[in-house]
Amino acid sequence: MNHSIFSRFVAAMLLVGSVSVVLTAEPATQTQPAAPATVSADAPGLPFATPLKWKSSGVLISPVSDETHNLVSVKDPTVVRYNDKWHIYATTANTQGNWSMVYLSFSDWSEAANAKPYYIDNNPNLRGYHCAPQVFYFRPHKKWYLIYQSQPPQYSTTDDLSKPETWTKPESFFATKPPGSARLWIDFWVICDDTHAYLFSTGDDGRFYRSRTKIEDFPKGMSDPEIVIQGPRNDVFEGSMTYKIKGTSTYLTLVEAIGPARYYRAWTSDRLDGEWTPVPDANTFQKPFAGINNVTFEDGVTPWTRDISHGELIRDGYDETLTIDPSSLQLLYQGRDPAINGRYDQLPYRLALLKLDCSSK
Repeated sequence: MNHSIFSRFVAAMLLVGSVSVVLTAEPATQTQPAAPATVSADAPGLPFATPLKWKSSGVLISPVSDETHNLVSVKDPTVVRYNDKWHIYATTANTQGNWSMVYLSFSDWSEAANAKPYYIDNNPNLRGYHCAPQVFYFRPHKKWYLIYQSQPPQYSTTDDLSKPETWTKPESFFATKPPGSARLWIDFWVICDDTHAYLFSTGDDGRFYRSRTKIEDFPKGMSDPEIVIQGPRNDVFEGSMTYKIKGTSTYLTLVEAIGPARYYRAWTSDRLDGEWTPVPDANTFQKPFAGINNVTFEDGVTPWTRDISHGELIRDGYDETLTIDPSSLQLLYQGRDPAINGRYDQLPYRLALLKLDCSSK
């Protein structure tokens, strides 16, 4: 999600419903097939079949304004299930184009629309520009971590996920911007194996980046970013997420791409520090991991979005291993009314849920 000051000068105006994507920085490439880049020869075996099919809900979460927050969108969600409740942190944008975050919790998705928001800038530690969150419980420290962009990657901690007013003041992963990082360095994501913590990121530049530190040193000691996936700019764009697949030694990475609409491509690896291989039949606009070409809408839901954009898979747990259960894949994502276009920070993103559709495999 392109949220920096720079992004206000790089208009990402999707002309949804046609095959045009206007990006003022450079020409669109969505009509080209997605090209693999830094990959190994053979993908690790997947515990689910491709091509995938999904069913989407209608809008579950919309922006809620008050006298000091005149919001136009809610987007970039991170979500965990903890103590019998869903906990969501997400980005917000207001009518002036300013970015912040919001927290919501509820027991059942049917309650999501009426969940009371806590605006993160009500926490004095988190006023100003902070967005694109990721949340997890780091067991070695017995603390919750909230990762976000400020523009550099930063984090806060708390002992209680449900009390957003208790997040600590931002701390940076790096003292200065490190060599090898993207010019527009965004959408940070942490995942751990037994020995290391990894910080993945994107940059709207056709590259997927990785840093790492020893798990006992986390969150300090991150290495300079290195490129681990590379391709055309629109094919490796932003909004990445990486997970361990339950019951396997396989890791799954999703990266958002731009075609005639936003969609997700998938790669796998048997190591977080290894090479990444495109997942067959889950890596192009025509056959995405998740995109308008493999999403239908639940009965009674009028199709309301063509974008299947920045979101998070529902995890099987909430700790730093970021494990997903392949038998019950779900994706909380951002979508929008395709009839409304304009500046990226004014696009009316809302949140909805995809569920894997196994009815006609």
